[in-house]
Amino acid sequence: MEAFFFDLCNRILSLDPAIRFMGIADEHGTLLATVEREGLVPLLNTEETIQYAITAATRQYTRIRWQGILGKIDYTCSHYDKLLRVTIPLTDRSNRLSFVLIFTFDVNTSNFHKIIMDRIIPIVRRNTPRLLREKSKTQTGLSI
Repeated sequence: MEAFFFDLCNRILSLDPAIRFMGIADEHGTLLATVEREGLVPLLNTEETIQYAITAATRQYTRIRWQGILGKIDYTCSHYDKLLRVTIPLTDRSNRLSFVLIFTFDVNTSNFHKIIMDRIIPIVRRNTPRLLREKSKTQTGLSI
């Protein structure tokens, strides 16, 4: 499964040169895979990235409870002075958080919504069933 996480991260990272970083975390915010653009000087160190993933997962719990009323969350975005941070929550059929995709864009990326909706979300939707299947197998002890 680890190879699948890295492959998914690399596929998303390669979609646009404005994407700086891509990571996937479980529902607890534990990072499962991360990749970054070649030559990138990260703004956060490893420990800060780990803490950000935990915070991102925690925030999603407070947001997904409104999906029944407002509809499914495609993504959330925070605009910082130095970058754009995007989070995509992946929930199961019971609306429980399973994974969180976190990625960043260069701050001057004006078409980030189009990139997310037209390029990233389709890949995420195609891969969500496999992610959820593998998670289910792991939780029931059928997979190592």
